[in-house]
Amino acid sequence: MDNNSLHSYQLNQVDTYMMSTLFVIGNILMPQLCHFIGGSHAGHVWLPIYFFTLIGAYKYGMAVGLLTAVLSPLINHLMFGMPPLAVLPSILCKSVVLAVVAGMIAERTNKVTLPTLLATVLVYQVIGTLGEFALFQHDFYAAISDFRIGIPGMLLQLFGGYLLLKYVLIK
Repeated sequence: MDNNSLHSYQLNQVDTYMMSTLFVIGNILMPQLCHFIGGSHAGHVWLPIYFFTLIGAYKYGMAVGLLTAVLSPLINHLMFGMPPLAVLPSILCKSVVLAVVAGMIAERTNKVTLPTLLATVLVYQVIGTLGEFALFQHDFYAAISDFRIGIPGMLLQLFGGYLLLKYVLIK
């Protein structure tokens, strides 16, 4: 199988749990690295908690993506208190939306391209923003925080995700 093709695992397969574990570990280490290098607000800028959810769901399917999406924020919160409890529902909402959107787009297109990844990032951000708007009692300013300060993180997801999916991950 070449790097450009995608494969979706079934939830009952050992590979699903192994891949999910690797991506959860990535989603634990990457935020810690961002906070270590960039301080406490680096997570808001680089959106690191979503990176491996995108990769896992896009390359290995929605089951891997959903496990990664739910476990990453919960484990990060329990281990490090980040994300804080007040924003944990919002992060979980966006993570789950990302896993579903990435899994669906990858399954329908069966290829890795910048336009498909751009669509994935924009769709999950727009739907996630609407969810945040509802969760934060219609606080528009809070809901659009990723669009206000998270552009570098979205670009990392787009270009870093493309490079990782297209040229690094094999299987």
